[in-house]
Amino acid sequence: MQLPKTFQFGEDHLTAGIAIGISKGNVKGILTDSCLERIKASQNRVQNIVDKGETVYGINTGFGPLCNTKISKEDTKILQSNILQSHSVGVGKPISERLSKLMLILKIHALAKGYSGIAETTIQRMLWHMEQDAIPVVPSQGSVGASGDLAPLSHLFLPLIGLGKVNYQGKTISTEELFEKTGLKPLELGPKEGLALINGTQFIAAHGVLVVQKLQHCLRQADIVGAMMLEGLQGSMKPFFEELHALRPFKGNQHVAGRIRTLLQGSEILEDHIDCERVQDPYSLRCMPQVHGASRNAWLHLKELLEVELNSVTDNPVIINDDLTISGGNFHGQPLAMALDYAALAASELGNISDRRIYLALEGNSPGVPKLLMEDTGINSGYMILQYTTAALASENKSLCFPASADSIPTSLGQEDHVSMGSISGRKALQIIENVEKILAIELLTASQAFEFRKPLKSGVVLDEIHKFIRTKVPFAESDRVFADDIEKGIDMIQRGEIIGLVEKTMKDNNLQWNAPHLNEFEIY
Repeated sequence: MQLPKTFQFGEDHLTAGIAIGISKGNVKGILTDSCLERIKASQNRVQNIVDKGETVYGINTGFGPLCNTKISKEDTKILQSNILQSHSVGVGKPISERLSKLMLILKIHALAKGYSGIAETTIQRMLWHMEQDAIPVVPSQGSVGASGDLAPLSHLFLPLIGLGKVNYQGKTISTEELFEKTGLKPLELGPKEGLALINGTQFIAAHGVLVVQKLQHCLRQADIVGAMMLEGLQGSMKPFFEELHALRPFKGNQHVAGRIRTLLQGSEILEDHIDCERVQDPYSLRCMPQVHGASRNAWLHLKELLEVELNSVTDNPVIINDDLTISGGNFHGQPLAMALDYAALAASELGNISDRRIYLALEGNSPGVPKLLMEDTGINSGYMILQYTTAALASENKSLCFPASADSIPTSLGQEDHVSMGSISGRKALQIIENVEKILAIELLTASQAFEFRKPLKSGVVLDEIHKFIRTKVPFAESDRVFADDIEKGIDMIQRGEIIGLVEKTMKDNNLQWNAPHLNEFEIY
């Protein structure tokens, strides 16, 4: 499936792929007339509540433990401006512009559904920030994931009232300077608007979008690199047979086994040892479908839950219709917090088994492959120390796998007595994935080195093309060198997804199709 050219906020179904497409400018996000009518109707409902003097949380009351403090009609607007300022308490390094922009996109979509009482002028200004890449600076720490992501969302929307900082035209500047450059003026927020802006799970969800994208890349590349290592160490193909996985039909397992079968199609290396005396391979080779597959199943679960969240209304209170306003808990981040913790574990296990394959390659137990992947060792240490790095990264990931969602610390004087800590789940998941990218980069180098010792035998056309490409970046190592330079090139290849693109191109050029079930389910659109 291709991305749409336009996306109607508040009406179309948002996915991680579409959100990323909007953030990159590949999809244009728009507000339709019918959407603006819904927004206006919801704003009118809020104004009616104020005019009638009804007591509704966050519209004419204080916030959190001050929910019983009545606010006068005259002060309802001041209340909304004050909440953005008082809740802007984030600390730590700013999140990336990419994440901040995703937060903005997700919030526009949620508000555009017409249940939040936001004004058209406010959502149009948010759209301006998105389209002009005037992206607010948002600190990374301070959210407990309920009542929504209060602190980061407050920082995200400070520029609406002339405060805070933005990244604009390559520089970080004050909002005051942005207004001088563009002629914009601060907005005056109406009743409930401030609360609608900062109540929600968009910090958690934006991290979820990147986790889905980056973990998908890792999963795809783990299969490719693992297949190359299988060839380099002359592993058996039988553990990947379709007949075996039909007996335990987890979607992820079947998909991974099918991908590896496709990657090894036409391999001379496989044919060369098809009748060898080895009974079975170590788990890190023959259990790739089960381990990579389990991580894929976790990814699939996160993707499904994330799509529900991306298309939900997560602020509070929610204006259902003229007669019904509900103060509930849609802002609670627990659904994504737990899934992100699960995804973090799934990512960590990809790195864990990759490190084991690297260690296996160094042992010298595979016929034709020398110990430490180098002929002249003693004077040379070969690839020995690269595995130290993957061991360190794998261990660091294990320490990061404690589920943030298992913790809860009461806030707001006990009014918010159970929180999700989902923001920490999202941040940790991305950190783990970045470590896995480095581990996979090192496996890519070691698998390529082992692969070299199989010459003149060839693998299938896909893996041969990948090996040729790697050799244009990193030469075969006959003696020791500064391997950190090789690792950096490997990391760049993994992060840019270059081998994924090469696989798809080579398959297309050779009229090959993936022999893997559940293809569409493991895509993001």
